[in-house]
Amino acid sequence: MHQHFSLLPFNTFGIEVHAQYYERIEQVADLQKVLKTGIQPVMILGGGSNLLLTQDIPGLVVHNAIEGIEIVRKFNNKVWVKVGGGVNWHAFVQWAVKNGLGGVENLSLIPGTVGASPVQNIGAYGVEIKDVFVQLEAVALETGKICRFNKAQCQFGYRDSYFKKEGKGKFCITSVTFSLTQHQHRLQLSYGDITRTLAQQHVENPGIAEISAAIIQIRRSKLPDPAQIGNCGSFFKNPEVDRSVLEAIRTNYPNVVSFDLPDGRVKIPAGWLIEQCGWKGKRVGNTGAYEKQALVLVNYGGATGAEVKALAFAIIDSVWVRFGVRLEAEVNIL
Repeated sequence: MHQHFSLLPFNTFGIEVHAQYYERIEQVADLQKVLKTGIQPVMILGGGSNLLLTQDIPGLVVHNAIEGIEIVRKFNNKVWVKVGGGVNWHAFVQWAVKNGLGGVENLSLIPGTVGASPVQNIGAYGVEIKDVFVQLEAVALETGKICRFNKAQCQFGYRDSYFKKEGKGKFCITSVTFSLTQHQHRLQLSYGDITRTLAQQHVENPGIAEISAAIIQIRRSKLPDPAQIGNCGSFFKNPEVDRSVLEAIRTNYPNVVSFDLPDGRVKIPAGWLIEQCGWKGKRVGNTGAYEKQALVLVNYGGATGAEVKALAFAIIDSVWVRFGVRLEAEVNIL
């Protein structure tokens, strides 16, 4: 077990903070063993790609590095795939595409690990984890016991789940099982720039591999590489508001972008709201809103977590004052 361990290499924002104690675990038994030390509190670290660290972390940081991808059940058109919580998310998507398994291709190039994916109910380009989720296994940090959660128990919402509410900080997700299609894939092409990108690539009859490649191209064109510029991707959730709010905004901004929701409300892109407030490409000290996508906050080098947090709250305040819409952070701020 390491003491006063730097977490700089383990968070994509590139923030220098230290863990009081740090342990990397590769098996469930490793986790159960380290929990018996009784060191508290316990924080689970995955890919560090949805995390803004603003201070040193007391207690024990457990780095989930449990690997493994296994087909555990086959149906006529579907397979259940059990994936270790420490597996890189994009590596899993690439494995699925390579093996002709559909359902997660729209989630290509999302940073982070498989174990973190249900916590956030990660989603992109019209697909969310809940669409392919079967169940997960997790270790209760208080008891060391293995628990299983089905879809209903996870309480999935928009970038939300049980593990961000009542279950927050209580479990380490050690594996997730997904239901993927072997053929007759239900392709989701209607969101974002997918269709336009496929047309530019002269793809007339796309399959899951072509969709994955298109989304990788789109994401790389809009989002900075954390290896070059520290960031966590989308920092804020896209707000879901009543239609009356949209109509009020449309009075002064007739070109406002919005998406209808099943419950009658609408979703407004947070990036559009932030851009209208003048933040896109604006630099504040060592941090700022990315020049190609206002939704992404970046560390230009040497920024502290406190600096990034201050910028985030300044953006939240300005959007509230101008539009009467309260942005929420998608990133976990510690």
